[in-house]
Amino acid sequence: MVLSRGWSLFLVGVGVWTWVIWPRFAVAIWNDPRAWSAGTVGEGSPTSFLWVHALLIAASLAIGTTVGVLGVRGWLAAPRRTTTD
Repeated sequence: MVLSRGWSLFLVGVGVWTWVIWPRFAVAIWNDPRAWSAGTVGEGSPTSFLWVHALLIAASLAIGTTVGVLGVRGWLAAPRRTTTD
């Protein structure tokens, strides 16, 4: 199957969007007192709140990377339009 250039560009955009959004969310989760057993950022052991969100973030980044790579491969494989006079 060969993706159109439009869909390929969309998939690349989703991959980029994933890498823009999720790392920022990771920082927010890390700095949340609920992520630490002592209730203070970085103190105590990580709670299940942190682990669940870390798993969610890792999975989302993996899926976003895969989608982005598929978009790039689709873009490179899609035939270019040629204009005929």
